Amino acid sequence: MNVESFNLDHRAVAAPFVRLADRKVLPGGCVIVKYDLRFTQPNTAHLPMTTVHSLEHMFAEFSRNHDDGIIDFSPMGCQTGFYLILSGDRDYDDVLALVEATLRDIVNASDVPAANEVQCGWGANHSLSGAQQAAQRFLFRRAEWSQVMA
Repeated sequence: MNVESFNLDHRAVAAPFVRLADRKVLPGGCVIVKYDLRFTQPNTAHLPMTTVHSLEHMFAEFSRNHDDGIIDFSPMGCQTGFYLILSGDRDYDDVLALVEATLRDIVNASDVPAANEVQCGWGANHSLSGAQQAAQRFLFRRAEWSQVMA
């Protein structure tokens, strides 16, 4: 299959985890890397859409306070996790530190950035508490992030 995640046996993974999902060298030599941040066990659990939406806003905004090479932070349609896309090769431990710092920002936030009708296409579809609870659960299992397969 052309899509990397379609070649991943979702029955064999053990969420939560952070894994390098793809690395591309673009014409001209620039490198981009894509990480799979899996919050829930595929085909067993998923995040509510309001939680996904708020985590997307918060991680996208807060991560840029820690790293200027963030290209994108996007939710998976299956609602089990997100893709973090960065410019340049990264040391895996540095990526984990970025994720951890950003999730701590989410846990300590007082609101969801841009959760309004002016800045968001569905401003009412957010849950600060849901995002904070999901971030806290992910942080609580920090020691497991490096182990992708069960």
